[in-house]
Amino acid sequence: MSDSDSHLENPPVAVADTRLVMLIDDEPAQSRLISAIAARDGWRTVVAADGESAIAMLGTRDGMQLSAILLDQWVPGDDACALIEELKRRRPTLPILMLTTSASPLLAVEAMRAGASDYLVKPVSPDRLMEALRSVTTREAPQDELAPLTEKMSATLDFDAMIGTAPKFRTALAQAAKAARGHGHALIEGESGTGKEMLMRAMHAASPRAKETLRFINAASVTPNSMESVLFGHEPNAFPGAFDRQIGALQQCDGGTLVLDEVDRLTPDVQNRLAEALESGIVRPIGAAHGFRVDVRLLVASNITLSALVDAGHFDAALAAKLSGTRIVLPPLRERTGDIAALTRHFLGRIGEQPGLKHLSVSDSALALLAAYEWPGNVRQLQSVLFRAAVYCEGNTLTEDSFPQLSEMLGDIESDPLASSHDGMGVMLYTEDGNLRPLEEIEADVIRLAIGHYRGRMTEVARRLGIGRSTLYRKLSDLGIDNAA
Repeated sequence: MSDSDSHLENPPVAVADTRLVMLIDDEPAQSRLISAIAARDGWRTVVAADGESAIAMLGTRDGMQLSAILLDQWVPGDDACALIEELKRRRPTLPILMLTTSASPLLAVEAMRAGASDYLVKPVSPDRLMEALRSVTTREAPQDELAPLTEKMSATLDFDAMIGTAPKFRTALAQAAKAARGHGHALIEGESGTGKEMLMRAMHAASPRAKETLRFINAASVTPNSMESVLFGHEPNAFPGAFDRQIGALQQCDGGTLVLDEVDRLTPDVQNRLAEALESGIVRPIGAAHGFRVDVRLLVASNITLSALVDAGHFDAALAAKLSGTRIVLPPLRERTGDIAALTRHFLGRIGEQPGLKHLSVSDSALALLAAYEWPGNVRQLQSVLFRAAVYCEGNTLTEDSFPQLSEMLGDIESDPLASSHDGMGVMLYTEDGNLRPLEEIEADVIRLAIGHYRGRMTEVARRLGIGRSTLYRKLSDLGIDNAA
């Protein structure tokens, strides 16, 4: 880090509420909206209508105090990437976030190559905007190379896309695959970035309700005062500002599935109401004289263990009991480092399919480096790091040099070919006392490995193992292996 941005390491507490962001945008309505969103989190916004005004503003008193720049792709008279390059030339350490209407990664690739730190697809939700600003400006944030991107590639919504052979991870997938076939509520717990959202969407896609309504709500992105109305709906004039009738998510999802992320953020009142609704099967909108009977399945996620919140008196015990009919825990990536090689190759395969990028291989030394990091942002962070590395890679292979900040943090990693092979395989040959494990246990692990490696394609699994499909399924039964595991 250069001397010019050393102040970001220890920002004075006294100026924490004076963070300044420049918005380059010529749409007054959007400028007002983004300014209002940023103000809720203590940001002050200065607006430049075009690139020329933005460059001129860099030299003003406000311009010298900027912490970040938000750039709308459609700034008139300017090529966005050229403007990013010019802004970075003048202020190399100032993070720039691109606002775009395109969900295609191609523009993101071009913007990041020009110097953008992140990109957001419009319309921008308040939580995504604040997450992106915090990520590129707070002292707790990872360095640029290691910061999870706000936007990410769309995920394949099935269990085949869930890569990994670690026992805890495969157990979680087996539980999820079994629960998906039922109608009961399910709770998925795990740290941020472990894949909870992806797993819940895969469960819905594999469920009997797959063709019915699916709605996704992140409780952290809805203001506490609005959550009751979002879930239950309201009648006209039920409260000040309720001019029209609103149908709540629970009623909208009648017959389908409601995915509720960060359920631990619900207020006690909403928790109580939701517990009563799940018990009775009746949803009553705010201000309504009567309720509606609904059949809705809840798939909920929490970064915090709900049982611990219940014990501490911070979560409704009845609601937790209703939601925890099936409880699935996704392990953090640091507890499944043997999966990093397979995940890396999987992500590079998907990244190579994106416009503007190419298929890349990865060296053993780079894999050793990736496996040595603890990944506080978990799988989501690994995907972002690989995406950034692919954007800037000029050759055909990612090496240690593709991850300079990781190399600086971790130093030289001794690459042990035997250790790497063992991590990649995920199969233990010996017990802790030094004796060989029983052949049946080793065979079961090899079959689990093959199922995970070939993403559940059982014909391919059987072919690679050199056995017929009927033999494979007989072994699954004999060894007590669920084919989702």
